[in-house]
Amino acid sequence: MTFLVIIIVLALVFDYINGFHDAANSIATIVSTKVLTPFQAVLWAAFFNFAAFFISKYWIGEFKIGNTVAKWVNEDFINLHVVFSGLIAAIAWNLITWWFGIPSSSSHTLMGGFLGAALAHAGGLSQNGHNVVNYAKVIPTFLFIFLAPLIGMVIAYIITVIILNICRKAIPHKADKWFRRLQLVSSALFSLGHGGNDAQKVMGIIGAAIIYHDKMKGISMDFNTFVNIYWWVPLASFTAIGLGTLSGGWKIVKTMGTRITKVTPLEGVAAETAGAATLYLTEHLAIPVSTTHTITGAIIGVGATKRLSAVRWGVTINLLWAWILTIPVSALFAAIIYFLVKLSGI
Repeated sequence: MTFLVIIIVLALVFDYINGFHDAANSIATIVSTKVLTPFQAVLWAAFFNFAAFFISKYWIGEFKIGNTVAKWVNEDFINLHVVFSGLIAAIAWNLITWWFGIPSSSSHTLMGGFLGAALAHAGGLSQNGHNVVNYAKVIPTFLFIFLAPLIGMVIAYIITVIILNICRKAIPHKADKWFRRLQLVSSALFSLGHGGNDAQKVMGIIGAAIIYHDKMKGISMDFNTFVNIYWWVPLASFTAIGLGTLSGGWKIVKTMGTRITKVTPLEGVAAETAGAATLYLTEHLAIPVSTTHTITGAIIGVGATKRLSAVRWGVTINLLWAWILTIPVSALFAAIIYFLVKLSGI
């Protein structure tokens, strides 16, 4: 029981870190365009990250993404050591990328850690004819590493072109004033999408641990039953990500808000609206995606409407390398940690 409590605390710590690591996703453009001060922006984003709990529970009626995450690994290969090792690896990689200001994906860090620890536990991709990895859940998540930013980019490009055509004859000063107000709405929409997407990932990990723990006591339950019985888990998950967002992530705010391309209030509205639309779509499809990848793609789409050279492709390519390395590096970290944990006899 003590080990389970440690895992739950670690998962909420990861959730908190995810909040300040990904705070930049929903506030980078609103800060860079000076619509809100950094402090005002994190308060705004934190509120809507937490408010996403009520959208998921009472409007959507279920936590689809949490259910997907809990099933990334075949339940026969899940135990507390696997979950513990995956979380430690995910936290380590998140802190490393945060320190260097790299907007990597918390979701894919978590996936890499979870899968890497499970594969180390099983000693390979399969055991006794059973696959360790639940490919039906993992493959869509993996494909959306590439599809989410692409979708965000295309939607942002289309929205920006439509707005520019509608506002061709608008007075620049008045239009700018209106888009500054609209950016509050678009930032709130993206924060709702971020909270609904990312807080559920931690719910899924905690769910996998608790379902395994109860199974060892002879109690069998599915994910939806787990959510109903352990109602405090979703509430704690959304609270942790909101508090993490309050802590900010200024190094990544700088990268996202100024280094990829210069963003105006109009473009901020387009990028955040496109990012939010992508997140709502993937939540409906029960596919966990990277909010970092999504908003980065949207910002690139906005920049590309000016001219392709407006996007700082050197920075973007460096980000792509970080995205590619996240899953294998996290998996390797988790496998090493798993073996160390087993050797220590914890």
